[in-house]
Amino acid sequence: MPIISRIGRRHPKIRALMAAIYALLILGAATMVYPFLLMLAGSTGSGVDAGEFRPVPRFLLDEPALYRKHIEALFNESLVAMRETYDSDEASFDQVAPPERVRRALVAEWQDFTAQAGLPPQASSCGHMDAPVSRTIPGAQRRFRGAVAERFNGDIGAANRALGTQFSSWNWFFDATAGDRSLVLASDCLPRFIRPVESGFAREFDRFKAAQPPGNVYYLCVEGFYKNRWLKAQYGRDIEKYNEAHGTAFRSYAEIRLPRRRPPAGAPEARDWEAFARHALNLSWIRLDPAAAPLYRDYLRAKHGIVAILNRNHRAGWTSFEEVVFTGTPPSGGQALADWELFVAGWTDPDTGRSHQAPADHLRIWSVEWLFRDFLEKKYRAAGNMNLALGTAFNGFADVLPPQKEVHYLAFLEDRAGRRLEFATRNYRAVLDYLFFHGRGIANTAIYCGLAVLLALIVNPLAAYALSRYRMPSTYRVLLFLMLTMAFPPMVTQIPVFLMLREMKLLNTFAALLLPGLANGYAIFLLKGFFDSLPRELYESAEIDGADEWTMFWRITMSLSKPILSVIALQAFTVAYANFMFALLICQDQQMWTLMVWLYQLHQRSGQAVMYASLIVAAIPTFVIFAFCQKIIMRGIVIPVEK
Repeated sequence: MPIISRIGRRHPKIRALMAAIYALLILGAATMVYPFLLMLAGSTGSGVDAGEFRPVPRFLLDEPALYRKHIEALFNESLVAMRETYDSDEASFDQVAPPERVRRALVAEWQDFTAQAGLPPQASSCGHMDAPVSRTIPGAQRRFRGAVAERFNGDIGAANRALGTQFSSWNWFFDATAGDRSLVLASDCLPRFIRPVESGFAREFDRFKAAQPPGNVYYLCVEGFYKNRWLKAQYGRDIEKYNEAHGTAFRSYAEIRLPRRRPPAGAPEARDWEAFARHALNLSWIRLDPAAAPLYRDYLRAKHGIVAILNRNHRAGWTSFEEVVFTGTPPSGGQALADWELFVAGWTDPDTGRSHQAPADHLRIWSVEWLFRDFLEKKYRAAGNMNLALGTAFNGFADVLPPQKEVHYLAFLEDRAGRRLEFATRNYRAVLDYLFFHGRGIANTAIYCGLAVLLALIVNPLAAYALSRYRMPSTYRVLLFLMLTMAFPPMVTQIPVFLMLREMKLLNTFAALLLPGLANGYAIFLLKGFFDSLPRELYESAEIDGADEWTMFWRITMSLSKPILSVIALQAFTVAYANFMFALLICQDQQMWTLMVWLYQLHQRSGQAVMYASLIVAAIPTFVIFAFCQKIIMRGIVIPVEK
């Protein structure tokens, strides 16, 4: 190199050639590093930034991008839930922007209201709990799982018995037997067909949700549901079609309000309201006036005939229909709730043809936003007093919407560093959770790789030593046979090997994994060449000193062959560690699955970002081994070439 450098200084063409070589080397390194950085950045992604191709994730440097990612996770990746809660109309999460201003006084009133109102569990949903798009394990779900595991001392059987579940592991997200997970963790008790879940698991989750900070919870908005999933489904997203049908002049759907009671009969708004209340809205948000009690009892009499049948269906003990208790709130479930639903929607007696239906004037909406308006009206009496005290400009109490967007934004500002850390690591946590809580993949892989390396360093050197030390006439044929084994890819030999191991009754054992690759033709060929390069005088001197064959093999050959043995060990580890198809074919029992088989199963159940994270996690052991052994490995690569 010094000679080349001196020549290069004298000859400009050589300097240019050297510069070009270095430039190509740098370019080659960049083409390797840049895709790795893209995968590293993609491993932190979710639905809102899945389409980005950047070496550094945007949310780490850009606060608006971090806010959009936070809102996506807060609403459990449900754009519909965000639109309804914020009364907004964004087409995707990447269009979400922080509130233009924060009305802190109104936020304080909202927080006082939620602390005092005693709202039912179905009125709110917990954020960071589900991820149906990116299919990862969000932070709140990990905390909930940890709280339940701590309560039951890590005994999944005790938890299943107490909560009425059938989880096979603590990793609920990837548990196919988690029957009611989607109904509890992703709450959407706004459509009529959704029923609040009544189970021990649901009650446990409700306790956890009640303990969450305000910034991690959002309250369901009936008015948002009315506009986003009822009006827009009928009139489209264009407000002009709604105005044309109703004779109104709204500039956007945001100006429309859902009245507590039906508007005057005959108006188009009245038809929308009544159809929505009778058929679309969940019964949890509907109340009946006490004046509807006689009509309700007449309906029960017509439907059930005699009070004994009513008692059996409703699990009650009334002596007459006049004793039926009517509170104006829907029953909790069962046949009583079904009868209530038919009374609200309308039921026709098949015998008499008479229609039984709750009068529209007796129906009213019971929602979080109306309860908040009542709270403000009771406190301030008049809208002017409220505006003066809170610094707002509402025309009336009916125009007030819960300031949930501002509450969530303030919580975001208080913990931006924590949000970055959560989004940067949650996919990796999902991978590690899956590996640690499913089967024995890590232990099986450690045992398999350890035995594969140990046997490779025993069997292959012994075979190569015999071929090198004893110049047998058939040595060439043996080497040719060993090289021929490299002509057949593993896919060709898997079926015969499987049949052989099945006949030997070795399936689902470590022996089945190890025996087919116990002797490696390429490793023996490489070791023989290295052993041939060792001076023969060493063995002659050892024989004169009285050394036996084992001593010469172990003290001389193996001691001088550490570089090449490290290469063989790395090769054996890499082959065993990356073994997927053969391991899945030979060991179909999940208790014998290796890490790669479990990662394949993870890829079938997770999103793209989790897949990237799993690939990076899977590459760590090989990288660590190479980093610790690079000097020995490089010597093993260079010395045979020099010899």
